[in-house]
Amino acid sequence: MREFALYSRKGRTDSRFTSLREAGRLDVVHECIVASLFLSHGIRRNVVFHILLSGPPMPPLHLKIDGATLRNVRTDQETWKVILKNVLSGKFHPGVSVDKISFEALLKAKADEASIYVLEEGGKDIFKVAIGENPFFVLGDHIGLPKKVEGYALRYGEKISLIKQPYLAASCINILNYLLDRKAAI
Repeated sequence: MREFALYSRKGRTDSRFTSLREAGRLDVVHECIVASLFLSHGIRRNVVFHILLSGPPMPPLHLKIDGATLRNVRTDQETWKVILKNVLSGKFHPGVSVDKISFEALLKAKADEASIYVLEEGGKDIFKVAIGENPFFVLGDHIGLPKKVEGYALRYGEKISLIKQPYLAASCINILNYLLDRKAAI
């Protein structure tokens, strides 16, 4: 099992929006959902994607998308706009759940069962890190992780880097999936 957690600083915590971009850049969240969970013609059943929404009106909010149970989806932005609006308004979608857990509580819960890695350009080179079983990768959105949040995450894990230049969060997820898929295939 591999997991990704995206900290969205401005992602709306209600369903009052008409586009993902205007909803605190939920378009970035959409890109990361697609990168983490989708293959060509399939869903990664061994991936869980967490979104920590910290935007208005009632943060924090935790969305969990479980590839093992995710159904009735496509990769396009319009489909995910509808899904996100629905789950944020309390409706059910298979494989997507919402709760009021904080980022800190999520990390604390995961610390006993997963190896936690915080992606940051200044981290240790990923090729010099032995990625453990059940990796849990923490990423920031287009703004990045707040320093306080990053510091908290580093209590439970280590800071790693793909390269010493900033990549889009979705690109980081694609690269991580590639590296882990490749490792599993060898």
